[in-house]
Order: sequence, then structure tokens, then C-alpha cells
Amino acid sequence: MKAKITTLDNTAAGEIELSETIFGLPMRGDILQRMVRWQLAKKQRGTHKVKTIDEVSGTGKKPFKQKGGGVARQGSLRSPQMRGGATMHGPVVRAHDFDLPKKVRKLALKTALSAKQAEGKLVVIDTATLSEAKTKSLVAKLSTLGWKSALVIDGPVVDDNFLRAARNLHGFDILPQQGVNVYDILRHDTLALTKAAVEHLEERLK
Repeated sequence: MKAKITTLDNTAAGEIELSETIFGLPMRGDILQRMVRWQLAKKQRGTHKVKTIDEVSGTGKKPFKQKGGGVARQGSLRSPQMRGGATMHGPVVRAHDFDLPKKVRKLALKTALSAKQAEGKLVVIDTATLSEAKTKSLVAKLSTLGWKSALVIDGPVVDDNFLRAARNLHGFDILPQQGVNVYDILRHDTLALTKAAVEHLEERLK
């Protein structure tokens, strides 16, 4: 399939051939959902923790005798029903991530790229470079293009001026091609790929 190439000034810069096997796949919501869950689970830190009964400070001595007190029997002041006692079955430090086959992750990325192409929200630009690191000039270019929420994927190396200019913009991100991921693609309205990004992604995903 063919796609038009535009510049950051919203002028035509030719055409490019996009691979059907990467940008023309059918929509698979189940695959995208599995991939987003996998990404978010890997980001979750899992450092929440409560003190178990062997970690709560206090004596292990029986608080009072078993019988004759007229109150319920107790075995420890560290028990969960006592003030300052332990928390039972609470969260502990653990990893939330789980395994997802590499084939599924690869298919999910291709499906996300295809979904943007099918929605008409995939844009190919010639380069993502700026002569100076000025956020104001980048905002003017984005306004010309009509982008409100966009993810720009460049080649292996991102232009430093472009990266610094985009740093303070809400809803706008730029990544090298090796950092492209399903979650970031889906949470931005527009996906912009440079010609270098298209070449590297097709080489990587074939």
C-alpha cells in the first residue's frame, strides 16, 4: 500500500510503499488488550507491603491466662484482632509481570500499526528534525499539521533539538524506533513515522 509523505511544514514530499504484512493486518482487540496488560504489569512496582505477625514488634508471651478471665482467649498481642497487631493476607512485595510469547508481542505491535493506518491516523513524515531547540517553533508546526495528541517515531537516533523542543508539550512524545510500543501508540491520537522509522520497523517486524 502507498502512503503520502509530508514534512513538518505540512507540505507534500512524495510517497512511500508500506508493507501489507505490517500495516495492513485486521483489527485484533484481544491481542492489543493482552499486550497493554503485559506492559502495564511490567511497569507496576509491587513494593506495597504490610507487616505479618512475625514482623510486628511485641512480645510473644500469652497476654493472660486461658480461662477464668471472663474474656475471649488470646494467644498473642501481635494477633490481627489486637490493636497494633499484624495484618493478615495483606499485600507483600512481589513482581506483577507475567510471560507473553514473543510472537504475540510482535503481532500486537503490527496490529497497533495497522489499526492506526486503517483509522487514517498514521502519518509518514520525511524527517523529525529542527534547526533549533525551540518549543514555540515546534508548536507552530504541530498547529499547521493539526496534531493535538501525537507520538512521533524516528529512526535509531532522535534529533536532539526536536527532543528538547518536545519535552514540555503535553500529549506529545517522540521515541526512537527501538522504543516503539503498543501502549504509547494507542494512547496517542496520531502516530507519525519518519521514513527512517518505517524502514527500520519493516526490517525488524518482517
